[in-house]
Amino acid sequence: MAIVRFSPWREIDSLQKEMNRLFETFSDEEKVVKFTPAAEMQETEDTIELKLEVPGLEAKDLDVQVTAEAVAIKGERRQESKTEANGMTRSEFRYGSFQRVISLPVRVQNEQVKADYKDGILHLHLPKAEAEKNKVVKVSID
Repeated sequence: MAIVRFSPWREIDSLQKEMNRLFETFSDEEKVVKFTPAAEMQETEDTIELKLEVPGLEAKDLDVQVTAEAVAIKGERRQESKTEANGMTRSEFRYGSFQRVISLPVRVQNEQVKADYKDGILHLHLPKAEAEKNKVVKVSID
């Protein structure tokens, strides 16, 4: 059986280094987790249907831009919650802007996009470009 020398100072030093590394990660503004809206895309014969989950916002808080190949959505989230219980008030605020760019699987007619916003869900109806709808590929047989 081997004898192992216990050094509590080495363990404390190792723990301190790990804690410093952890706090450096949280203090770095570039690594802070930001809100990113969840998205769901469905392709039909004539359109791309895109849904984005942006709860707690109003339609006027959203900036949606569509090109033939992508959709960009920007917004700013301002959320406040306040609860009162047992004579105490607890208030929390969450603010922050977000941006998400979603590439589309086919080209769309971006000047004919229709959008509606209800119950925190932004629904975009993106009609496919005519060339994409009528796309026929000749297959050569060997």
